[in-house]
Amino acid sequence: MGRARYTDEDVEHYDRPRRRTRPRTKERPTYDDALDGLVVTVDRGRLTLLVEGRTVLAVKARPLGRKGVVVGDRVRVVGDVSGSEGTLARIVEVQPRASILRRTADDDDPVERVIVANAGQLVVVTALADPEPRNGLIDRALVAAYDAGLEPLLCLTKADLADPESFLSTYRSLGVPWVVTRKGGDLTELRDRLTGRISVLLGHSGVGKSTLVNALVPDADRQVGHVNAVTGRGRHTSTSALMLPLPGGDAAGWIIDTPGIRSFGLAHVEPQQLISAFPDLEALTEVCPRGCTHGEDAPECGLDEGVEAGRADPDRVQSFRRLLAARSEQAY
Repeated sequence: MGRARYTDEDVEHYDRPRRRTRPRTKERPTYDDALDGLVVTVDRGRLTLLVEGRTVLAVKARPLGRKGVVVGDRVRVVGDVSGSEGTLARIVEVQPRASILRRTADDDDPVERVIVANAGQLVVVTALADPEPRNGLIDRALVAAYDAGLEPLLCLTKADLADPESFLSTYRSLGVPWVVTRKGGDLTELRDRLTGRISVLLGHSGVGKSTLVNALVPDADRQVGHVNAVTGRGRHTSTSALMLPLPGGDAAGWIIDTPGIRSFGLAHVEPQQLISAFPDLEALTEVCPRGCTHGEDAPECGLDEGVEAGRADPDRVQSFRRLLAARSEQAY
């Protein structure tokens, strides 16, 4: 029998631990003492939560791996949840999501990005002037809302600068509800639409989104930007999504202010997913040939037959096809 590599007199005998000395187990911590938390903002790996009414800073626990945690997520958290300065808790579980609002950077980008979770309404904020409405992004936001199962709401700002009627004529046939606001005007109708719900506010920079947030939540203190007179575009003022409670307690609802966006890719949305948001039109497509895209040039499409037979509103079909086309048009 050969001599052992190290003897009791060798330092290495003590410095090098033996292999397989640690018992392995498949048991995982139960985290019975974990508390429920709500993610209200995410900033460079640090997540701000509300835990039993306290603001708590946390990180994602290693066992969660690459699983993302986003604003609106309901989580389980352990560690120091006192909220005291310098403390850090750990998120150990993400609860199942009721809804997911997603986008891709571009239409050919296979990577989906979750914007927020568990919202019930998408408020597309657009200015009627300064800057001019950009229907491309509005259509894309509506497509994302239908895909996520969120109810859309158009919020038209700066009505003191332009008449909303010409803009609304484009969307009236879709049945999308809307509210109109003006600088310093009454926000009662908008508040009524937000009450008791979790609503995501989304729009281009400069459309007045941060101004609305500051009016709805007086202590929000969101930075307000201005529109560039040359480019007609606003400057990004919100750099991260932030979930805010509306005044009046939990029953009043929540709003999620998102950073101003300039692109909204829809690579994750399929035509069949989109038409399912329009049950009256979907019923007409039962006679479509296999693989029908339901677009303008689709042969023998049931939507065209429905219009010809008087069973479908041609304006509604045209509006749906405009949304369908928005999937494949430029994302910017």
